[in-house]
Amino acid sequence: MTGDDVGQAPRVAVGEAPALFTGRRWFFPSALLHELDPDSARAGRRPRRTARDWVVDFSCFLLAVAVGALAIDALVDNPHVPHALAVVDQVIGALACAAVWLRRRWPLGLAVAMTAVAFASDTAGGAALIALFTLAVHRPFRYVAWVGGINVALVPLYYWVRPDAELPYLVSVLFVVVLTGAIVGWGMFVRAKRQLMVSLRDRARRAETEARLRAEQAQRLARESIAREMHDVLAHRLTLLSVHAGALEFRPDAPPAETARAAGVIRESAHEALQDLREIIGVLRAGEPDDTGRPQPTLAALDTLVAESREAGMTVSLDQRVEDPGAVPSIVGRTAYRIAQEGLTNARKHAPGTEVTVTVTGAPGTGLIVRVHNPPPEGEVPHVPGSGQGLIGLTERATLAGGRLEHGHTPGGGFEVRAWLPWG
Repeated sequence: MTGDDVGQAPRVAVGEAPALFTGRRWFFPSALLHELDPDSARAGRRPRRTARDWVVDFSCFLLAVAVGALAIDALVDNPHVPHALAVVDQVIGALACAAVWLRRRWPLGLAVAMTAVAFASDTAGGAALIALFTLAVHRPFRYVAWVGGINVALVPLYYWVRPDAELPYLVSVLFVVVLTGAIVGWGMFVRAKRQLMVSLRDRARRAETEARLRAEQAQRLARESIAREMHDVLAHRLTLLSVHAGALEFRPDAPPAETARAAGVIRESAHEALQDLREIIGVLRAGEPDDTGRPQPTLAALDTLVAESREAGMTVSLDQRVEDPGAVPSIVGRTAYRIAQEGLTNARKHAPGTEVTVTVTGAPGTGLIVRVHNPPPEGEVPHVPGSGQGLIGLTERATLAGGRLEHGHTPGGGFEVRAWLPWG
């Protein structure tokens, strides 16, 4: 015989759509399924008996009848009980056995009623024990303690009023008290086991929800990283296209050699932009970042970046004081390259014609310092469309690398981007 209902077990909401219970439903108690199946629990419907419930309830009924039948034999042979009282006792016992079928709906009320009934009827003892067991399974300990304590307190009085014909008074009292304690302990064990199952189920749902949230966060971070990479890579190329296309537009009478050079830069920049975009999309499809090749340059590629900017017509001064750029850690070198690239791109947009100074200094143990400075432009500069997210992305990139980035206008009216990156 096992118990019935988990009762007031804690219910934890861990997700929008938790998984339904998929085990053998007929093999579990209906109340446990009510806790494990969130749809039925949210609907507020009473749990319907499963096949196991019908078997258990019928077994409990037969057990109550069997205990009552044994009590009838002892009652008939007891000279201290009048015949009329024995008949009334049997009628009350039969009604108590029938009431066992209500134990799932009203466990507390039935247990309280059976406490009074069992004191007046020997044949209702089996039904009272089953009701007490159901209460221990279905309700918290405070209810069980009160009802069980009253039952135990009434045992000495019961055998004092109606002593057993075969057993001594003390033996009868001790036997019933121990039996009551065993029934209560068994019911509390069943309740604890069911609460453990519900807790494990909630924990599994919570783990699934957290795993889904972590996967969504990883996807979001990957998209943001790829978006920043596309901005860093393509902004430089497209700015070159814009500058040279603008030169061709405003100087239609330029010498053929200069026009051909500008067209070559436009073609080369467009080709590089398409190549970078193709590789970024390839990284996105593969789902794994490519830290070894394009478009993931390191500090050693800074000379190439400056050369491209000079070919585009910028005046760039590079002061690189790092003895071995290849010894710089890849993430630090890549971050430094992106900072210099974004600084050159912004200078080309907002301060055309000025001399941009790129300074890179540092050594292992002291860190790497990257500085991009440009003086204020001469004259009024036409508005260049932009999102303004480049420096925000650089700040985040430097922070993720363990460093810091500062940017702003200098006292002379120019603009400077200065970053420190750790180099262990």
